[in-house]
Amino acid sequence: MLIFPGKISKNFLVLIAASFVGMMSGCASNNSYPPVSEESRYEQPDYNYVIGAGDEVQIFVWGNTELSTTVPVRPDGKITTRLVEDLEASGKTSTELAREIETIYSEYIKNPVVTVIVDDFISIPTQQIRVVGEGAKPLKIPYSKHMTLLDLMIEVGGLTEFADGDKAVLVRSFEGEQSTYGLRLDSLLKDGDITANLALKPGDIVIIPEAWF
Repeated sequence: MLIFPGKISKNFLVLIAASFVGMMSGCASNNSYPPVSEESRYEQPDYNYVIGAGDEVQIFVWGNTELSTTVPVRPDGKITTRLVEDLEASGKTSTELAREIETIYSEYIKNPVVTVIVDDFISIPTQQIRVVGEGAKPLKIPYSKHMTLLDLMIEVGGLTEFADGDKAVLVRSFEGEQSTYGLRLDSLLKDGDITANLALKPGDIVIIPEAWF
């Protein structure tokens, strides 16, 4: 309770009330970046997984078990099979790679039928989701269809005790342009405010700052 000596003018009380409302508004929306728009908050991208360096691919050649093999995708994005060296795999879907192997193998065997299965998913950077800053376990993971911000925070184990979750930002690229949006991670994880959740897209970056208090 505040006690003021003498008479208090009506204008002074209005000023105090306005200042209080302003302080409360600042606490409620302490992120300087705009939120993701409502129309795109749960928009699902057209998405096909592409192979990246670090993935492991199983190559099955039907009727030719001696040509079937499992190989890693090298850091340069290429693979070596039992008939072909330095075949580019990164940036292709498993189906695209299978068709290319069939074309190459057709020089050696008649009507090859190839299936490619991807293991140890890593993908390319533009299809990864990355978390940096005050996540409990900052990491990068391949995007999964229908992945949400809540799913991602479960993957990283939530926030550290020093995180300022409601000042976190989402960095998103679209057609060569980068945009930054405000996130409300404290509201989502601590208050259970599901309106703070949203759908993620391939290549999204979540940056979680440290609280300065």
